[in-house]
Amino acid sequence: MPHSLFISDLHLCPTRPAITALFMRFVRDIAPQAEALYILGDFFEYWAGDDDLAEPFHTAITDALAGLAQQGTRIYLMHGNRDFLLSDAFMGAAQATLLPAPLLLDLYGTPTLLMHGDTLCTDDVAYQQFRAMVRSAEWQNNFLAQPLSQRKAQIDELRKKSAQEKSGKSAEIMDVNSDAVENTLREHGYPRLIHGHTHRPARHVHTVDGKTCERWVLPDWYVSGGYLRCDAAGCVAHTLEISAEEAKHAR
Repeated sequence: MPHSLFISDLHLCPTRPAITALFMRFVRDIAPQAEALYILGDFFEYWAGDDDLAEPFHTAITDALAGLAQQGTRIYLMHGNRDFLLSDAFMGAAQATLLPAPLLLDLYGTPTLLMHGDTLCTDDVAYQQFRAMVRSAEWQNNFLAQPLSQRKAQIDELRKKSAQEKSGKSAEIMDVNSDAVENTLREHGYPRLIHGHTHRPARHVHTVDGKTCERWVLPDWYVSGGYLRCDAAGCVAHTLEISAEEAKHAR
């Protein structure tokens, strides 16, 4: 049956080789059967700019995606909070299409809204302020004007600061706000919603203005992987465990 796959929050980086090997298996064995693969943000642990494409790890990832596209699977990518600087050069190398967020589409007859999910976490006021700053054209132009090594050093400091701040936040603050979810569903005509970001994979059912809406939260790829498979009959979540062979990469 024609179907599409959805993943997010892989946080790919050279220091997590077992997860990289798991992703390569997913691209080789599972994704080619799909009409489309949607990557809903935080594909990489961080992205300092498209001038980092020549880094061997990044080249291996883009080559894998380009190979998948050449087999006929359309690849769509949405920015996350870690990789919002992915741009045209990366999309060209990976043969992927950058999606606006949020995006409402007809998915096999069901209106479906796609987003990374961080904009739903409105209780985390400090994060939303930071997000507004780094998504501005002025901030991004100034950041990208710096040497690549300097950008990476700044990102490393931001990641350390973020980890410290998260340790002092409650889990509830970093999860979606129920009013934000309902308002988003209402604004877009009560669709199905698929997102990541919270690292709390689950299927939720919301009743908004008497309408029933399904919300799927995609899993992260930290200790295992996972994806959502959707076709005309609906969506089903699948888990991917790291194999013994893939685990050897972590040693």
